Amino acid sequence: MLAGIAAYALWGLFPLYWPLLNPAGAMEILAHRIMWSLAAVLAMCAVLRHWAWVRTLGRRRLGLLTVAAVVISANWGTYIYAVNTGHTIEASLGYFINPLISILLGVVVFRERLRAGQWAAVGLGAAAVAVLTADYGRLPWIALVLACSFGTYGLVKKFADMPSVESLAVETAVMFAPALALALALEAGGSAAFGHHGAGNMALLAGAGVVTAIPLLLFNAAATRIPMSTVGMLQYLAPVLQFLIGLLVQHEHMPPSRWIGFLLVWAALIVLTADGMSAGRRARRAVRSPAPETA
Repeated sequence: MLAGIAAYALWGLFPLYWPLLNPAGAMEILAHRIMWSLAAVLAMCAVLRHWAWVRTLGRRRLGLLTVAAVVISANWGTYIYAVNTGHTIEASLGYFINPLISILLGVVVFRERLRAGQWAAVGLGAAAVAVLTADYGRLPWIALVLACSFGTYGLVKKFADMPSVESLAVETAVMFAPALALALALEAGGSAAFGHHGAGNMALLAGAGVVTAIPLLLFNAAATRIPMSTVGMLQYLAPVLQFLIGLLVQHEHMPPSRWIGFLLVWAALIVLTADGMSAGRRARRAVRSPAPETA
């Protein structure tokens, strides 16, 4: 439980880290995050002598993880851009509505049938997006990109069926060459920060790999030891912290209409959580008291 809380707390505190990397832009931070994350994960595998998983990769799994790599890179880049341009609250919205996107993906991809509570949650989420669109004067595209990309990432990872650390190694390896090319292009164009703003800035850019890997390891430790229903509840800790950082630390504007939109989202999550807990109780009762066999 402590490992799970620590993992989501660290993810929730990310908005405090990325601004420290200024004057590096979002694309340069993304490139270094990918490259140094690969270095951090490979170092962990080397220390643990954990390489057997490479033999189980296969073409299908590699293809799926390549798609996952592209999707999560888009997610990372959008998130870094949001935090460093004063849209941390909108970024938190993306992770609040992510469970609703996952439900919709289940309907579209797996033809799942939704319960009444799930439909109510999706309806409240749609109403929230409409309210926030009116408030922003545009679609809350940062939140939608983050939610849809992370939902798609989770879907692809479900098909790939590979543990998170090994998966991250493959994903960052796939994106390493494009990331390196981007970093070199920024250097050639004279807009790179790495190596031009002191050792502290270089260390912070390199540290992007460590801050990516550590919460992932903590999450793996938690996910294998506590029920997934508990993990599902803990996931809300990260966007709550992101929201509070945007509101109280970065002092982002929150007019009344925006509060209404967020209240609708939170209501949707309450309905979704209550429905999930109720369905879980019914399932456990059914297991304990199976129906009598019929001739």
